[in-house]
Amino acid sequence: MKKVEIYTSPLCGFCHRAKSLLNQKGVQFEETDVLSNPDEKPAMIKRADGARTVPQIFIGDIHVGGCDELFALERAGHLDGMLAA
Repeated sequence: MKKVEIYTSPLCGFCHRAKSLLNQKGVQFEETDVLSNPDEKPAMIKRADGARTVPQIFIGDIHVGGCDELFALERAGHLDGMLAA
């Protein structure tokens, strides 16, 4: 399975939804809380091509986007393929 990284905030409902979907699929992910670790936010913004909101989700080297984009991939049947090694 490809490495999955998600930038989050504990106050973000969309972050909780995205993590819930990943958990339901049995996906292990690396989480960076940008509220507790504000020094990480500039790196997130740079990696996410200027996106400043959370969550920002990466599968391997691909920037998926946020929660809506993650669920759109799932609905379209593409998420499992992206996650496969």
